Amino acid sequence: MTKSSHVRAILTLGLPLIGGHLAQIAITVTDTVMVGWYSIEGLAAVTLAGTYFFVLFIFGSGFAFAVMPMVAAFAAEEDEVAIRRTTRMGLWLSLAFGAIALPLLLFAQPVLRLLGQGEAVAQQAASYLSVAGWGILPALLVMVLKSYLAALERTQVVLWITLLAAAVNALANYAFIFGNWGAPELGVVGAALASLSTQIVSLVGVILYILIVVPQHQLFVRFWRADWQMLARVFRLGLPIGLTTLSEVGLFAASAVMMGWLGTIPLAAHGIVMQLASMTFMVHLGFSNVATIRAGNALGRRDAPHMARGALIVTAMSIVFAAVTICIFVIWPEPLILLFMQNDEPARAEILAVGVGLLAAAALFQLMDGTQVIALGLLRGVQDTTVPMWMAAFSYWVVGVPCSYLLGFVLGWDGIGVWAGLVIGLGVAAVLLNLRFWRVTMPGMQRLQQQS
Repeated sequence: MTKSSHVRAILTLGLPLIGGHLAQIAITVTDTVMVGWYSIEGLAAVTLAGTYFFVLFIFGSGFAFAVMPMVAAFAAEEDEVAIRRTTRMGLWLSLAFGAIALPLLLFAQPVLRLLGQGEAVAQQAASYLSVAGWGILPALLVMVLKSYLAALERTQVVLWITLLAAAVNALANYAFIFGNWGAPELGVVGAALASLSTQIVSLVGVILYILIVVPQHQLFVRFWRADWQMLARVFRLGLPIGLTTLSEVGLFAASAVMMGWLGTIPLAAHGIVMQLASMTFMVHLGFSNVATIRAGNALGRRDAPHMARGALIVTAMSIVFAAVTICIFVIWPEPLILLFMQNDEPARAEILAVGVGLLAAAALFQLMDGTQVIALGLLRGVQDTTVPMWMAAFSYWVVGVPCSYLLGFVLGWDGIGVWAGLVIGLGVAAVLLNLRFWRVTMPGMQRLQQQS
């Protein structure tokens, strides 16, 4: 394929995935905006609760992420039985993880208090999780089924189902947070109820699509039958992925905890900036998913040159987008932050002052985060997950978290120091993971092609 053909293929596959990720993050952004309109204390609580939920969710999503490269490789080999076996055992593992995580979500207040959060914020966050926590079960199943569909290059439906879910979430938030349309005014708990409803709608939608459009894979026929060999294979690939994503999200969770130590205002500002950064990160994540799918297909075909050229182009596209994001964050910080607050919010000026500085740090953060997540996507595509897991853990926790604490609290840089530590940790990960792919994986892929 020529360079322009690679770009077209990446955009054709990637734009619906990016749109789906943006629609997914819009659910969280909607929660943040509407709860911020309701109360700043509620915003701080939902920021904390959302981080807590996401840590567990992203860990369990490792099995869904494992399904994607495996299904992509089996699709290239035209092995429909293996596609069914892989997806079904991914669903099994996700259900098992969700059952284990559920008590941690439903009874979260003691954990939040142990993390040093204030009593009022911890209580509201626990109230949110006591309802929204049930959503981890449908959310994990949806992740597996979306990965299955994306690997089959059916990305349009992933976009439309997520858009439907985002619309349901916005309407439910408007009703239950503020008590509109005859619904009770539930505040933070209303946002949780909206999120749970959204997860259920997403699951029903994706199952109906699969049953109608791709019945040949028979994913849900005799679903209860175990396939221990494939389950073990998905587990071996998915656990390192889950631990890698847990390491990264744990880095962000640690930053939220540290911002909470600085007070409610810095935590609220952090929540706003993190939402903005998460929205732009969804573009990089979409490109990363494309990298996983196309690398998986190239692995199935034993096509090393195709993989190498595609990897270079998708990395370059991510870097270009990061450069655009940096410009936007640096030039227009105030309008972006003010989207999340009412005009009459008493702490508006204080949150804006903190948020502008954090958004400047988030601008550089985008470049580092995008570069490392593309490398992770490429490595997952060739089913190389264990060594990258250790590289990520070292970068995030041995480098990133200590740097955040040192810069934020020891040197007294406060929130900007916490975010600077994130940038350093992600930068180290970007270097190590790219070295892994280009110096180890690609030479191994070339040898594999010569032997086939």
